Amino acid sequence: MLTGHFRKGRGMASKPVAFEIKELSKTYGSGRAAVHALRGVSLTVRRGEFLVLLGPSGSGKSTLLNIIGGLDSASSGSVYYEDQDLTHLADPALTRYRRNHVGFVFQFYNLMPGLTALENVELVVEIAPDPMPAEQALGLVGMSHRLDHFPAQLSGGEQQRVAIARALAKQPQVLLCDEPTGALDRDTGIGVLEALATVNREVGTTVLIVTHNAGVAAMADRVIRFVDGQVTKIDHNERKADAADIQW
Repeated sequence: MLTGHFRKGRGMASKPVAFEIKELSKTYGSGRAAVHALRGVSLTVRRGEFLVLLGPSGSGKSTLLNIIGGLDSASSGSVYYEDQDLTHLADPALTRYRRNHVGFVFQFYNLMPGLTALENVELVVEIAPDPMPAEQALGLVGMSHRLDHFPAQLSGGEQQRVAIARALAKQPQVLLCDEPTGALDRDTGIGVLEALATVNREVGTTVLIVTHNAGVAAMADRVIRFVDGQVTKIDHNERKADAADIQW
């Protein structure tokens, strides 16, 4: 049973559509060796939604995230981002889509060890078309006091928050997070989830989180449950839990 304060889920049905996914399938290999990572997945994601993709390892949730992010291609079906059919974009157009619209946060932080937190974020600011100041991005994730610290001087949770700030600094419409708390303990992971919730609430960024941690589901507007490459259930949270109140 969850305790503490809850936030009412927002009326997402009235929000514009960010992604329209129809009958999406992904197969690796062929014949008897074929692995069916996705089997006809259909899903609508709305702008500003906080979505959790929940399921065991190998259930297809990371494959879906990679196709949505333009890092992988589908075997069949379609993914529309607003009016763009991502499944038929050429590589240069996909690169522009990733650069201009999507931020990525992975389980491992991939920070440059020889750069400070501020400098790691500034790397993205230098190449983004309409960036947020690096200091502002770090402030949104509670890292204003660590601007001049190197990754080795930061905890795992702090490094992950710098990684979130780096993704956020280019002001993406979508933030895709693959097991962002997978390498963290409870207290550290909750700090990272609080940062993601802040980005979603204050900036309006659409956030999709892949996880096998069922407790994270309580924070979401919707929970998309995966088993064996298929969506088996979609849960709506009328009341969303704060990160500090979830069970780990």
